[in-house]
Amino acid sequence: MIKLRNLTKVYRSSEVETLALLSVNLEVKKGEFVAIMGPSGCGKTTLLNLLGLLDVSSDGEYQFMETAVAHLSEKERSKIRKHNMGFVFQNYNLIEELNVYENVELPLIYMGVKTEERKDRVHEILDKMQILHRKFNFPTQLSGGQQQRVAVARAVVGKPRIIFADEPTGNLDSAHGEEVMRLLDEVNKSGTTVIMVTHSQRDASYSNRVIRLFDGQIINENILQKFS
Repeated sequence: MIKLRNLTKVYRSSEVETLALLSVNLEVKKGEFVAIMGPSGCGKTTLLNLLGLLDVSSDGEYQFMETAVAHLSEKERSKIRKHNMGFVFQNYNLIEELNVYENVELPLIYMGVKTEERKDRVHEILDKMQILHRKFNFPTQLSGGQQQRVAVARAVVGKPRIIFADEPTGNLDSAHGEEVMRLLDEVNKSGTTVIMVTHSQRDASYSNRVIRLFDGQIINENILQKFS
C-alpha cells in the first residue's frame, strides 16, 4: 500500500537548514496497524505528514497504492487525500462553528455524496461511536473524549483506505484514551490501515508493528502481538 525509498525532508530558511528525515525506507501493507515512536523532535510528525500528503519531501520516492506521489501538485495530493485518507489529530481539529453532525458530514460533502446517503452514513457512524445523542451539540459543549470520538467518526465516515493518527490520546485521560484506542482498533479490524504517531507504549500495544525513529532515521522495527 505504501512504499518509501530514501525519503528525505529538509526544512530551509534564509539562515538555517534543518534535516528532519534522512533516507527513510518503509513499506506498509494493506490492513496493518503501525505505530511510529521516538523522542520529541525525531521526525515522527514530519513522517506522518509526508505519508498523509500534507507535506512534500525534499528527496526520495513515495508510492501510494502503486502511484508515485512524492512530487505531485497540491491539487493532485488533495484529490488522493479526499478519496483515500482520514486524519485524527491530538487537538481534534473540529470546526467550532459546526455541530457534531455537521463536522462529521463535511468530508462527505467534499466527496460529493448525495444528501440522503450523507444523512444515513453520518447517523450510522455517530451511533457506532456512541455519540449520536450529541449530534446537535457544538465542540465546546463536549468533553475531550467526546470530541475525539467525533474526530474519529469524521475520519472514518468517508470509508478511507487508511487513517493517520497523530498522538490521538495525547490530550485525554487514561479512560478516554483507552476508549479512543479501542475505536481505532475496531476500525483497523474492519480492514482499514492505521498509521499512528504516539509516545505511549500502551497505545502502541494496539498496533501490530512498531517503528522507532531517532534523528530522522528508522533505527528498528518490532512486530507485536496486538493488545487485547
